[in-house]
Amino acid sequence: MARPARFTADQFVDAAVRKAAAAGPAAVTMSAVAAELGAPNGSIYHRFATRTDLLAETWLRTVESFQEGYLAVVGTPTRDAAAQVARAAARQVVAWSRAHPEQATVLLYGADDFDRAHWSEPHRRRAEAGNQRVHAALATLADTLEPHTPESADRVTLALIDLPLALVRRHLRAGAALPPHAEDLAEDSAAALLSRQCLRGAEGKGGPYGVAS
Repeated sequence: MARPARFTADQFVDAAVRKAAAAGPAAVTMSAVAAELGAPNGSIYHRFATRTDLLAETWLRTVESFQEGYLAVVGTPTRDAAAQVARAAARQVVAWSRAHPEQATVLLYGADDFDRAHWSEPHRRRAEAGNQRVHAALATLADTLEPHTPESADRVTLALIDLPLALVRRHLRAGAALPPHAEDLAEDSAAALLSRQCLRGAEGKGGPYGVAS
């Protein structure tokens, strides 16, 4: 009877995330990740045929973890709920990063830093599928907030992805914890950007997109 494997693929990826967060993707080598777990060098090759496979799985598992929570928040909002959903989405970027600082640090790099040029076709398809789901969700939210234009699409992406990530990046790259006010700041910035008059309208008055703020 074959002896059960001592180390799982997830354990190797966990170790790769730790190495990448601490010293960048270049630190994720097969021998370094095995050593991080105290595993024999050969054991990692039973789970990942090449370093590129390990890098691809490290990036994909991390970005999919973020996307799962983010898409759950964005959903398919009605016009009445769109403003609240937008604010919640901006907060989610920061909240997820606070809960998963090592994974968030990994995502401050890009897929190219994890050797995307040499990924297998299944890995490429998996990455594209995740990206398409997020882009589709943001496009739907943008259309719900205001008539679709290239400017409105860019504004939603800036407000709900780029600005919150910039806030996260500034602190994590400095080796500091996210401050207690970070979610509020991300939300307020998104609200201000998404409306010329600010999504936080006077109580009881219609918002700029026909939504009660």
